[in-house]
Amino acid sequence: MSAATPHVLAVDLGTSGPKVGLVSERCEITASAFVPVAMRLVEGGGAEQDAEEWWRAVISATREVLELSGVDRGAVLGIACTGQWSGTVAVDERGTPLARAITWMDSRGSALVAERVRGRGMTILGYGPRKLLRWVRLTGGAPGLSGKDPLAHILFMREAMPGVYASAYKFLEPVDYLNMRLTGKAVSSYDSIALHWVTDNRKLGSVRYDAKLLEMAGLERSKLPDLVAPCTVIGRLMAARAAEMGLRSGIPVVTASGDLHSAIMGAGRPGYFEPHLYIGTSSWITCHVPFKKTDAAHNLGSLPAALPGRYLVADEQETAGACLTFLADRLLFASDGAADGGGELGRPENGPGRPENGPGRPENGPGRPENVYRALDDLAARAPVGSGKVMFTPWLNGERSPVDDRTMRAGLHNVSLSTTRADVVRAVFEGVALNSRWLLEAVERFCGRRFADISFIGGGALSDIWSRIHADVMGKRVCQLAQPDLANLRGAGVLALITLGRARLEDVPAMVQQKAVYEPDPEAGRIYDERFGELINLYRRTKRLHQRLNRDAGQPRHKGQSRHKGQPVGS
Repeated sequence: MSAATPHVLAVDLGTSGPKVGLVSERCEITASAFVPVAMRLVEGGGAEQDAEEWWRAVISATREVLELSGVDRGAVLGIACTGQWSGTVAVDERGTPLARAITWMDSRGSALVAERVRGRGMTILGYGPRKLLRWVRLTGGAPGLSGKDPLAHILFMREAMPGVYASAYKFLEPVDYLNMRLTGKAVSSYDSIALHWVTDNRKLGSVRYDAKLLEMAGLERSKLPDLVAPCTVIGRLMAARAAEMGLRSGIPVVTASGDLHSAIMGAGRPGYFEPHLYIGTSSWITCHVPFKKTDAAHNLGSLPAALPGRYLVADEQETAGACLTFLADRLLFASDGAADGGGELGRPENGPGRPENGPGRPENGPGRPENVYRALDDLAARAPVGSGKVMFTPWLNGERSPVDDRTMRAGLHNVSLSTTRADVVRAVFEGVALNSRWLLEAVERFCGRRFADISFIGGGALSDIWSRIHADVMGKRVCQLAQPDLANLRGAGVLALITLGRARLEDVPAMVQQKAVYEPDPEAGRIYDERFGELINLYRRTKRLHQRLNRDAGQPRHKGQSRHKGQPVGS
């Protein structure tokens, strides 16, 4: 591929940091770079990131990828952004952040949104019947009671940060914030704005804000971005930004999309009812559908897609890959000087990770393998199917789908003195997969059909053992894609190429390569059928306990209590 081969620059703003890549007209990723960013967990359910740090990381990754690729600056035809959806950045008229960004994991606005959605009399699932009817009829869903939607974020800012709220020119999704930094324009596409729950989505060609929904939500139209159709050129790269990034000024910037939306394209499955499973920090199962529909009981809905004229199934499971990160960084290879980096479980004298081997951040901690996830794969492969009957429930930060419950929490169950380190590690892999099956069953009911196969993308799909476990747990053929961790980059690039007339939608599936296909094993499936039933039982039997223990999760602290200002969490 010559230096003059046309490419588009794709930016994927993940929770752990942005990836930047150059995508060719053949939908091939010529080069990519990643720069990590920190998450700040704030007492009371807060989860924040520094939006300026996002921007500096994008600049750094862009310069690195241009150097790695050798592609001429003149061959970069346009820019597309995708990334974490359901976050909020308060900006001034120049696009400068006024406070740290509130991310999709933040639940501090839960009580405020609950007040907004209730009626005066009876409620249905926590909603006033008339309000719920209007939200569902116009938007295809309703504000989540967990408080993790932008609506809740904005309400929280208004109460807890009145100065920021008053000064804010616009409240933007993270990807729309990036586009404003690139072009100076504060706009949102029909798909990006959907989780504010204030747009009429019944006519996909002309989505608009609805005055009654704005009133019900308590949002000001003037502080929200203007709306544009997906697959639209929203502006041109400003000269100052081009100089920072090492690009030509004036190249077109297309509408930004959430990660769910771009992933469909990156998975090479843009048709109707062609599902994929994504596992990154969070996870989801989605596909395009030809209808607008809502399943409020399981927190599923069809919302505008990044392709004009289409809906997608919107859902999310809160923590998936994050469970492996938690296992590695907080338990197995923590930097507190007490973790065992090897040897038998509970016998630090046998392992290379003894405290004297040196402190460090979690990723540099004592005894932490250079590729910790490959080490976890190897450990999981040593344990039997069913993990010696140890079970892990993966609800580290509550759940969204198929239940919307911010108080749910994770746990290891049925641990005994004979339990091995490998059993515990495999139980985490299996627990996430069982949770995926719980969501899959809800998505299949929503779509009115059973799926024969499912594509697997995201960083989790780099794991062969996790691909095998998912096939056996879900009873489906699992298609593990090549470069699965770059699927969102590829998807953003594909959307840009289609917008700029450089690629055709019908050619996309053939351009996405598979690494392997896993057929389900019936014998393993029988074991996992039993475990799946027990996962549901564990949720039902511990639900009230978690509600009692975590009733204050996502609630502002009372006056007089100490306020924890937040701690950085290694990415």
